[in-house]
Formats: sequence, structure tokens, C-alpha cells
Amino acid sequence: MNLTINGETQVSSAETLGALVEHLGMKPDRVAIELNREIVPREQWPKTPLHDGDRLEIVHFVGGGSR
Repeated sequence: MNLTINGETQVSSAETLGALVEHLGMKPDRVAIELNREIVPREQWPKTPLHDGDRLEIVHFVGGGSR
């Protein structure tokens, strides 16, 4: 199916948000996802289905900084 992730079209066979995060190799505890303009709580990712044409914004948090 075709998904738009952070403004770029990508083809994915992931059926759920949880599977997509795993497929992309992201750490779930460092990611926030908006699906079709709605933030999806992390605990709902495994049961949130993806559909052709869905639009996702994925934010990956990175640690670091100066003291």
C-alpha cells in the first residue's frame, strides 16, 4: 500500500502502526505518530490498522545536548 510518511510517499506492507515502526527500525519509546492528523497513543499502535493513502507524521526523539 502507499503511505505518505513525513511528506514522502512510501510503499509498505505493514498492516498496523506497530508493524510499521518495527519495519522502519525505530525504537517505540522514542517515537510519536500522527495518523491522518490525529495523534495515536503508543499502546494503540499494535491494533491500529493502516490503509492505502494514509498520511503519517512520525517524530523521532533524540537525546543529547550540552550541560
